[in-house]
Amino acid sequence: MKPRRVLAVARKEFTHILRDPRSLGMAIAIPMLLLVLFGYALTLDVDNVPLVIWDQSETQASRELIREFLGSRYFSLRGYARNYPDVERAIDSSRALMALIIPTDFARRIESGRTAPAQLIVDGSDSNTATIAMGYADIVTLTYSQNVALEQMRRVAGRTVQAPLDLRPRAWFNADMESKNYIIPGLIAVIMMVIAALLTSLTVAREWETGTMEQLISTPVKATELILGKLLPYFAVGMFDVLLAVLMGEFLFRVPLRGNVALLFAMAAIFLAGALSLGMVISIVTKSQLLASQLAMVLTFLPSFLLSGFMYAISNMPRPIQLMTHVIPARYFVALLKGIYLKGVGLEVLALQAGLLALFGALMVTMANLKFKKRLV
Repeated sequence: MKPRRVLAVARKEFTHILRDPRSLGMAIAIPMLLLVLFGYALTLDVDNVPLVIWDQSETQASRELIREFLGSRYFSLRGYARNYPDVERAIDSSRALMALIIPTDFARRIESGRTAPAQLIVDGSDSNTATIAMGYADIVTLTYSQNVALEQMRRVAGRTVQAPLDLRPRAWFNADMESKNYIIPGLIAVIMMVIAALLTSLTVAREWETGTMEQLISTPVKATELILGKLLPYFAVGMFDVLLAVLMGEFLFRVPLRGNVALLFAMAAIFLAGALSLGMVISIVTKSQLLASQLAMVLTFLPSFLLSGFMYAISNMPRPIQLMTHVIPARYFVALLKGIYLKGVGLEVLALQAGLLALFGALMVTMANLKFKKRLV
């Protein structure tokens, strides 16, 4: 393999990228646009749950319970109801996600030491949000119940009674529990997988469709030199995209990067090599730009988005699907990015993921070289 031939092919591909604004836009603008759109629009945080209240008791005890809800940052009052039709209209119109209904005998039961029921109606059409909102409500009511119980014990015992358990939770690696802190690193992996495969999926197919492949075949350039020369420009563009994504994560989204930056770019380089080679394999096999782009989307976007652990925990998936995720390279890159970004760990912890990612890259590069033959048929 002669470096001069490789550089000649790479220079030709660079020239094509610069002369074709669509390719350049796909290579740089689209990843940045997707990162901004998904980074701001895709959030799993559930704050300001819209709440309506029907307080039938209208007593000091019921107002204290209402204050507990409104004092929490997770609930926002959208109005008071006077009957069940008001509650139904608020939930049907999506003006409220949750309704708190306090019965007329609420205060009397509290004062007599009995259990006081209160009804919580939740819009379950979005089951994930409803489950999280109900968890918030459980915490608020538990806090209120503990305060009432301690106050009753204080009156009976004549002294201040302390709760027997003082739980002090502490979240590591994401103290504020912000979803963007783990969405952005995973999003970088998904976007790079999709864009890298799409870019190279058109290269060889374009040569076949425009008729220039015959000219390349007639030259002394070897198959390996041709593949490597076509990969190098997109590899450079991909690494530039990674740099932009890291800078956007740092300065635009304020996602902390606690790990080794050199390790991050080294793993990104390995992942890019595999993703680009996958696109090259698709392009070689299909020989059609339309079919190659469609196949690249099916083989990259859907598995990377759904089965990489980026959005959904793999441990919660059915067992057959969990086994399937082991062949998704984005799974290992997502784990690497989250470990480097949030935990600040290195290869002493992430060696397995790094090894499997390197295996994927080596397999794809080898397959691309084996699949491409310098012949017309």
